[in-house]
Amino acid sequence: MNDDLFEKLKRIAEVERDVPLSTMTTLRIGGPARYVVYPDSTVALDALMRLLKEESIPYKVIGKGSNLLCSDREFEGVVIRLDKFDDFYFIGNDLIAQSGCSIIALSYQAMKQGLSGLEFASGIPASVGGVTFMNAGAYKRSMSDVIDSVFVYRDEKFEWLRNEECEFTYRHSIFHSHPDWLIIAVRIHLESAPVTEIRDLMESRRKRRMDSQPLDKPSAGSVFQNPEEMPAWQLIDGIGYRGYRIGGAMVSEKHVNFIVNEDHATAEDFLALVNEIKRLVKEQYHISLHMEVERFNW
Repeated sequence: MNDDLFEKLKRIAEVERDVPLSTMTTLRIGGPARYVVYPDSTVALDALMRLLKEESIPYKVIGKGSNLLCSDREFEGVVIRLDKFDDFYFIGNDLIAQSGCSIIALSYQAMKQGLSGLEFASGIPASVGGVTFMNAGAYKRSMSDVIDSVFVYRDEKFEWLRNEECEFTYRHSIFHSHPDWLIIAVRIHLESAPVTEIRDLMESRRKRRMDSQPLDKPSAGSVFQNPEEMPAWQLIDGIGYRGYRIGGAMVSEKHVNFIVNEDHATAEDFLALVNEIKRLVKEQYHISLHMEVERFNW
């Protein structure tokens, strides 16, 4: 263990050692991370990123960990948690929020302000940084529909990128191509609407999620992107994999595009099930499924 690096990190921010990635993901899968760092300001973040570059240390920014499949092996680098970047404020119809904020909490804050636009995100268990990175969405809406601009750290500078510069497409953004760019905050544009109308819509969708998704078991949300030809869940149902299990990983009985950690699943269990589904769907329907869940440390 590099005690010299640990001492350098401690001068910049709060640091933990040997933290299981399984405790940082909603899937509850993943081996230990050697260091986890919690910077609390842009100054500390800049110092951290410069140190990691100087020392050639690999790193990964993790938010709520709701869309991650981490391998079971050790990550011999630094996990950066922006949990302390959790400030937000409203200016007129705009919401400016730092990347560590919960998008669910923000959707409820917007509702209280009589601002509509984030209802679709009121059930996504992710941070602002995570939903922006993935251009997450639901109910035929996505973050790119409401994001005005993104505040990023790149090339040792902080700057705003306009929506069109972020190259948003379905479950994708420019940040996939530039993992060294960090999302610090976003500016979201919302529309005025009656609070009761927003609340009723959010409540109806909450009930729908409770009825249709396995929220009582660890998962990474929807596993596969929806192909143009047919929704992923219909393809998985079509190959008869509802409730199918490999090791501790199981296709949900409730929603087949969810693979749940039924019983101490390993990363290999999960990936084996993913690959088997992809193979059978390709054989039977001639359609290629693509994972929506990000793989890390493989």
